[in-house]
Amino acid sequence: MPFFKELRRRKTNSKPENTLPTASAASNESNGTVPTTKSSSTLSSFYGSNSVSTPASSIQPNQSNPNLTLTINKSGSTVNPTPQRPVALGASMAGSRNSVTSFNSGPAPKPPAPPFAPRILSITDNSWVNQKVLLIYGQIADPSQKALDGTLTVYHHQDNFPVTMWPVSDSHFKALVHLTSGPNRLRFDFHNSSIPAHSSWMNINFLPTTTSPPIHLVILLGKDSPATFDAVPERVQREGNDLDIALRKFRMAAYLWQAFTGEQMYRNGFGRRCFRFEEEWQSGTLTFRDRESGQMRSEAKIHVVRAEKTVRELRDLNLAQQYEKATRKGDLFSIAMEAMKGHFKPTQGQKQYVSVLLLDAHWDTQSKIVTGHAALGGGSNEIQLAIFGSQALQSYPSCLEEVVPAFTDCTRTDTHYVANDCNESGSNWEAANIGIGAHLHEVGHLLGCPHQESGIMLRDYLTFNRTFTCREPYSTRTKSPGMGLTLPKDECGWHRLDTLRFRFHPCFRTPADIAISGDESVRVWPVENGKVIVTAPTGIHFVEIFASGDDTCHSWIEYSSNADGLSNNPPRQVVLTEDDLLSRLAQDRKQKRLRLSIHSVGQGNHTVEDFSQLKSKSSVVKMPNGQTGFKSSQLGTSQQTGSRPEQVILESAMKQTKLLTSIRVYHGFALDGIEFFYEDSTSQLFGKRGGQAGGSDFLLEYPI
Repeated sequence: MPFFKELRRRKTNSKPENTLPTASAASNESNGTVPTTKSSSTLSSFYGSNSVSTPASSIQPNQSNPNLTLTINKSGSTVNPTPQRPVALGASMAGSRNSVTSFNSGPAPKPPAPPFAPRILSITDNSWVNQKVLLIYGQIADPSQKALDGTLTVYHHQDNFPVTMWPVSDSHFKALVHLTSGPNRLRFDFHNSSIPAHSSWMNINFLPTTTSPPIHLVILLGKDSPATFDAVPERVQREGNDLDIALRKFRMAAYLWQAFTGEQMYRNGFGRRCFRFEEEWQSGTLTFRDRESGQMRSEAKIHVVRAEKTVRELRDLNLAQQYEKATRKGDLFSIAMEAMKGHFKPTQGQKQYVSVLLLDAHWDTQSKIVTGHAALGGGSNEIQLAIFGSQALQSYPSCLEEVVPAFTDCTRTDTHYVANDCNESGSNWEAANIGIGAHLHEVGHLLGCPHQESGIMLRDYLTFNRTFTCREPYSTRTKSPGMGLTLPKDECGWHRLDTLRFRFHPCFRTPADIAISGDESVRVWPVENGKVIVTAPTGIHFVEIFASGDDTCHSWIEYSSNADGLSNNPPRQVVLTEDDLLSRLAQDRKQKRLRLSIHSVGQGNHTVEDFSQLKSKSSVVKMPNGQTGFKSSQLGTSQQTGSRPEQVILESAMKQTKLLTSIRVYHGFALDGIEFFYEDSTSQLFGKRGGQAGGSDFLLEYPI
């Protein structure tokens, strides 16, 4: 055939071309070793005194073609690849008359990964995230075949953040990765004393969110406070206990909250969503090397606010939450709330979310009480607030390099200087769990979470350390060795109901989410055959089911739980029956009265106190025209002093010829009555004519 004859005439060009630099072997070398005995009190002993920079990439931009094959001549220089003769895919089928000849023009197969290259299991390549510090989990080779200890070294994108090192235990590792806006090309190296570095690469895209309200971080001080916190003398000498180190520790704790919550939302199937912090351009603190170099970064802003009270007033025993005889246990929350209103000056419709650290909390060695401290969360329409004391602040990490040392520091708590909070902080790592985890518990309250049967909103934060380490040290709380190997299944977490609340919470909104209507209402009313209809304009999110006497929810129904916004069309109307609700309860709870808490996608909530009563005959109304009507669960819920039951059935609802044209509301500081006016000049009064003379009239654009 002429085509093959032409191919035979082609000659191989063996002339050497431009010389290319040889690939660097630096990626195969060790990036430093970690001493087998390391102190948790000094960074230099753990990471070495010299900073480590990312080695030059072994792949040059002009050599990135995956089909490029280089030939090296005797002098060591490289030459262009020899043109390859086309290969017939059907060459092995020479006897077939219909064989097809094709060129192998596809990309060359990827070379196998090094046997000990780190495998990231918690996130996939090219994923998108919305948080600056990302928690990852992975393995080295097959842990069931060979358990290896060593070090994971993380090289960040374009050397924009210093190298960090994380321990590998029994071939498992956990690490916190710092991300910058946009694409991040990350390199992970594993090595130990007997194995040279094995590398893997991953791309993570970081998109900071600006479509959700931030959580503000605040350190609150007395008006005459010296801005110091409790710490043992050795800590004071080594790192200080002033406002500067307090800011760094609180900021690092906040990023641990964010990394933990983002991973929990992903594990629950809600995507990589999390709350964000207000940030500002400032001296970086997430790595200790930034303080040495003066590097500036955009990091979480911490407001420093002084209250109107003195330190002595804040430390009054009558305000101490842990003091049984205290007469004003809630006053610290009120003091903090007033200070936050004065500082942020919230306007109507702009709710602020604020987490406060009470820096003047103090361990009173005489009364054995932590004064100036309260662990509370909640709020109002203006500010959602969480407060917590600084009694465990000395044990917090102040940067990424200190996270593992902080959660493995077995130094005993010296109660001559600092508190053993709830007798569960007998060592530094346990104190870090209590301080960081219990404060996150209060953040859960400010985000709308009640107490749960398990998780952060119970007291599972006592094992908060397991999220960030693979080994647990000796516990003074349990008086036993810690868990040898801590895997994701052993970690604490947010309860499923907490993550359901976060799913459509404004603070967890992402740029990909569809806008939600402002109507958050939920309406419930009975119909025939013992059924109850629930409607919500934004969609019904989930229903919590409580048996009589339950303080926490053990059973619930989910209607919207996927990760892609509203594409799953959460139902705007559902029908509930008592049989279906009872089938979801444990056997010992099925004979008790049912209480429901119904949540809408728009963050609305409605409680049905007694489901059986709602669907009973007491909810049935006989209309004057003989028809049957049903009372909604919202009807008649007022319990104010002096209120009396009254019922009006609008005539326009029974007569099609009767048109409602306007409504007059009688009011002063409270609602006195409502009068309904019809087209035929008649009216119906609900309540009484009182308050402001003449009331306020509302004309209906379309009579009904």
